[in-house]
Amino acid sequence: MRPNLPTLLSFNAGYVDTAGFLALHGLFTAHVTGNFVMIGQALAHGSESLVAKLLALPTFCVAVVVLQYLSLRIAAPPARALRAMLLAKFLFLTAAAGCAIYYGGFADADGLPLVLTGMLLVIAMAIQNAAHRLHLASAPPSTLMTGTTTQIMLDLAGLLYGKTQDKPEAIKARLIRLSVPVLAFALGCGLAALLFVLLGMWCFALPAALAAGGVFLPLPEKAQG
Repeated sequence: MRPNLPTLLSFNAGYVDTAGFLALHGLFTAHVTGNFVMIGQALAHGSESLVAKLLALPTFCVAVVVLQYLSLRIAAPPARALRAMLLAKFLFLTAAAGCAIYYGGFADADGLPLVLTGMLLVIAMAIQNAAHRLHLASAPPSTLMTGTTTQIMLDLAGLLYGKTQDKPEAIKARLIRLSVPVLAFALGCGLAALLFVLLGMWCFALPAALAAGGVFLPLPEKAQG
């Protein structure tokens, strides 16, 4: 069975978000709006690590705007544009891995090394989100599982009670399609936690390696233009 690009993206998103949260004092790098909760926690308990969390959302937004500007300006064929975005994500993940390994344990929660590493990861995930929206829109989201999980539960309830607008065969096919990214995301989270415990900052090498492989994976037909 050939690796699937959207599934790989979901796995990598779960991995990067978990590794970033564990290594960077509670910073969400893929699910950036989660940082609002962490900011509230930091303010309530008087803890540090506010700088990266405050910068995460504006950094994410600026990265998406710049990427869209470049996409419209260059107007490359869809397949080439998607490959370029995947390559850019790989470069940012590689830079983040280098910073994490070089600087080590980030004792200063508001220090420049942590902020730099965190923002590199945020930009990488912003690129992934934009690439997904622009070129993989038919696939389930790769970084946010709430909506997908909600639909899975609705479909399961429909099958359980036998009252659905869609045919059971269509619902079962949709369940499989939606469950794969959720499972991939969860596996990424679990592996990131394990490797963080075993390898420390070297755990950030894996998402960069996976991103490199993703550049060369076959693209879904709808993304090829």
